Amino acid sequence: MTHSPPPENNRLEVDVADDSIQQQTALLRILDANGNRATEGLRVVEDFARFALNDRHLSALSKQLRHELTAALNEIPIFARFAVRDTQGDVGTGITEATELHREDGWHVATASASRVQQALRCLEEYSKPLCVELATRFEALRYRMYVLQRSLGITVSSTNRLHGIRLYVLLAGQPTERKFRDRLEGLLAAGVQLFQLRDKTLDDRQLLQRARIMRETINTFCSDENQRPLMIINDRPDIAVLSSADGVHVGQEELPVADVRAMAGPKRLIGVSTHSIEQARQAVLDGADYIGCGPTFPTITKEFPHYPGLEFLAQVGAEISLPGFAIGGINRQRLSEVLETGVQRIAISSALDQVESPFDEAEQLLQRLSEAIDPGDLTQ
Repeated sequence: MTHSPPPENNRLEVDVADDSIQQQTALLRILDANGNRATEGLRVVEDFARFALNDRHLSALSKQLRHELTAALNEIPIFARFAVRDTQGDVGTGITEATELHREDGWHVATASASRVQQALRCLEEYSKPLCVELATRFEALRYRMYVLQRSLGITVSSTNRLHGIRLYVLLAGQPTERKFRDRLEGLLAAGVQLFQLRDKTLDDRQLLQRARIMRETINTFCSDENQRPLMIINDRPDIAVLSSADGVHVGQEELPVADVRAMAGPKRLIGVSTHSIEQARQAVLDGADYIGCGPTFPTITKEFPHYPGLEFLAQVGAEISLPGFAIGGINRQRLSEVLETGVQRIAISSALDQVESPFDEAEQLLQRLSEAIDPGDLTQ
């Protein structure tokens, strides 16, 4: 039984009678090899996002890239690709470097594959130019999107490692005096809090910088081991973060974009972004945020909002984003269970500590509750 080849309504035509048939054959072999290399590599990346990170957002982006690449490759007649493919005669199949066989873990497998995809897309872009410029521009656009995907995966991995085990994020105002600020901070450090944000809209710049420097000094005194030291974040002000040697900056939707904060704060500082919808959360991941704040969850006395995304938004984030996310807004011990049921396992609090007799005891109890809720099989927490 014979099968007729399917009709090929491709824009790219292969003329086998062309005088430059040898050159055309070479081009098609290069395009075929790199098409295979890119699609295979994207599958490896997709599986890492899907099975290692449990990240539906990045898995979907990987799959979309793979499907769009396949659509672009389909512009090259498949029977022409098959005709020129010569795996047995390929002189490169026997060339292997020792480093190609060494991979430390799943992330090293994924990032090596991501780099291979980028290289293959560049080859596809360049070697398709003699045949079809429009196709070359499609490969170019896919290559740029692959850069963004690899960065998003890498930041998700590094941020998850850096924030591993940190479930409680405390936002601190500057307090009426420096002494009271220091006392509050020391008490919360003793309670076990590992992540702080200095957030105060009432202090002038000099006062804010001084509070930030007090926070840095107090944390350093509390823990001399830089690798175990609690982290300090400055709200909205990358300049204050740099001057006070803070560990990061947090910005809202109306403040500086992540790229501009990164340019000022440098590559090592954490950058957090407030998000109020799943679209904003997805965009923050692609923009290069190290973590996201998700809310407001409940009404709060700290700040007024025209709309509360609530628990539904947290459930959306918990279902598809593995970048560290902190639920924020009106969260206290009484409402903690509702938050944890959404799948978001980290919280940020502020006013909850001002409404109790002992903020230090409250912090300890929150940390205990959060610790008890940890899923031992979830390595992303």
